[in-house]
Amino acid sequence: MSASSGSSDSSMAATPSDVMNEAAWVPFYGASLTAEGRVRFRLWAPSAQRVDVECEGMAPQPMNPMAEGDFELELDCPPQAAYRYRVFVEDDDDGMPVPDPASKALRGGVDGLTCVIDPDRYTWRHDEWTGRPWEETVIYEVHLGACGGIDGLRRRLPELVELGVTAIELMPLAECPGERNWGYDGVQPYAVAAYYGTPEALKALIDDVHGHGLMIFLDVVYNHFGPDGNFLAHYAKAFFRDDLQTPWGDAIDFRRPQVRRFFIDNALMWLLEYRFDGLRFDAVHAISERDFLVELGQTLRERVGSTRHCHLMLENEHNQASLLDPALFDAQWADDWHNAMHVLLTGEREGYYADFAEHTTEKLATALGEGFIYQGQPSRKGEARGEPSGHLPPTAFIDFLQNHDQIGNRALGERLSRLAEPDALDAATLMLLMSPAIPLLFMGDEWGSTQPFLFFTDHRDALADAVREGRRREFADFSAFEDPAQRERIPDPNALTTYEASRLDDDEASAPEHRRHQARFRQWLALRHEHLVPWLKGSCAIGARVLGDKAVEGRWSLGNGHKLTIAINLSPQPVSVVWQETPLVCSRDGVDEHIAEGRLPARTSAVWLQPSGDVPGEPDV
Repeated sequence: MSASSGSSDSSMAATPSDVMNEAAWVPFYGASLTAEGRVRFRLWAPSAQRVDVECEGMAPQPMNPMAEGDFELELDCPPQAAYRYRVFVEDDDDGMPVPDPASKALRGGVDGLTCVIDPDRYTWRHDEWTGRPWEETVIYEVHLGACGGIDGLRRRLPELVELGVTAIELMPLAECPGERNWGYDGVQPYAVAAYYGTPEALKALIDDVHGHGLMIFLDVVYNHFGPDGNFLAHYAKAFFRDDLQTPWGDAIDFRRPQVRRFFIDNALMWLLEYRFDGLRFDAVHAISERDFLVELGQTLRERVGSTRHCHLMLENEHNQASLLDPALFDAQWADDWHNAMHVLLTGEREGYYADFAEHTTEKLATALGEGFIYQGQPSRKGEARGEPSGHLPPTAFIDFLQNHDQIGNRALGERLSRLAEPDALDAATLMLLMSPAIPLLFMGDEWGSTQPFLFFTDHRDALADAVREGRRREFADFSAFEDPAQRERIPDPNALTTYEASRLDDDEASAPEHRRHQARFRQWLALRHEHLVPWLKGSCAIGARVLGDKAVEGRWSLGNGHKLTIAINLSPQPVSVVWQETPLVCSRDGVDEHIAEGRLPARTSAVWLQPSGDVPGEPDV
């Protein structure tokens, strides 16, 4: 994968090792500044017969055709200059004006002009930052717009540090149509959405996050492009496959080296130029080429090097344990753990929860002891899913009770604070924060927010109508929305009110009852950082079992030999459990006496930690 800025040879004979050996790295495609102060433009347009660069203040300039469908040209134009390409697919057409698909900033929306960006324009204030070890990670997922934009998140940094969070994860920032979006409709994966600010403004936020001792991760989408503003199919038909479909249309063709280069360079840009501490790769199960994921992980590890902590995370319905290798990816979002816990907390059994509706308590015990629940068994669709995962460390799994998907993909965007019994939710939260897996919180979890987080977009005209009606059809098979009149209650994703309803409410956070909620989060995360984090490296599961209906116990050995036990009872009845030690912490006050008497009260969890060499035998039940 040659990214050399000193050669115009665009053949594909180069290998990923060529990137590793570059003293200075720039993305291969897009507009990059040369050492001589010129701008080199590169575009892969294999379906085009001719491509011109139209730069402000200059006459159109034809690009030079290179090997394998690449076009290239160097021009004298200043940083911040605006340009676009005009691609001619047929000899007799007038050409189509299109933005650079590797734009770093756009002016005028997804079909506007691209701005030439100097990557060194921002001066970093925290050059010494090298990140934090993975074992220290406590993730706080954020939608940047819904938490008040760059300035709103910046204001929250001190309270997140005090809470015990160590990493912020931003939902995708790529340029999308309109003025608001979840980010998964991005059509310009290199460009920071203009409604968030400039590339320099994002770098300043990342700098501030590092100044507070926090890591910052970015969610990136490499499995599809959004439905509005993607022109690649016009001049680069080979970017997509017509023989393989995804939920979003034709699959991206990762068999093509140019396509691989485009996305690997994008990941390198976020890690090297923007200095993100890690990336979360969205829905990689929709990427058919497993070897691309291997190449992606290996290339990022090699290029970032060993002087910085670089954390790479997957969302992957295929439960491919073989990808969770320190040389590739650190961890996977643990949907299995979440889905089993959600069924126990809410009783919901529709949609993807149907795979967890039977023997749910046993399934949760499997998740505690082995990570994945589905390790090759058939799902409700009859397809085998997953690989054995019991050999993986618990830190290879990112557990959560809520995230943007699990709230926002609900018809009405309700949080667990409106769906679950409060004591049971507290019990599940203690297990989340005190188990050796990496915990993830969604913004507002820490004060028990009751606000919805809805699916929102800002599409135009007929597409806006299609998205609204498609959203309502999605829920036609759910019992609560079988009646068409009930489906009208589902908010219109394109309505401004839908977005406004999803924004964090600072007044809610400051209410006394919510402040008490935050105090418990601080207490439990402080215990995690004191008693677990220093010894998570080398930890492993040593067993999990069912204690009763909706009640399980998980046990782990920490890196220092200490034994961690967590018991949780989500049923409305106490369960019998005999333990010889006083718990380190319980989810409810005043239950130690019940535990000493051999009962774990209803909707309660408790955590025990036994030093090595002083570990009681298996507790009686």
